[in-house]
Amino acid sequence: MKTPDRDLLVLMKDEFATEQFMERELEQLNSLLFHYETMDNFCTAHEVFDLNKYKIVRKSKTIQRIARQQELKPFQFLCNKN
Repeated sequence: MKTPDRDLLVLMKDEFATEQFMERELEQLNSLLFHYETMDNFCTAHEVFDLNKYKIVRKSKTIQRIARQQELKPFQFLCNKN
């Protein structure tokens, strides 16, 4: 499995951690993120506010279509539900 290129900031209190320990931790973190960063989970956690039509879009297929666009239309906002 090829790991995606990403920038991660990992803060640890343990100053005596070895390089091998850090590599293993980063591998596990990448593996975890690879399995949970799916489009279905993205659509579950986001919604689109479309102020042009005065609608809130919550349908997974529509959110996928909008998120894959190069650029959102004016007054369309992709928002996290948190």
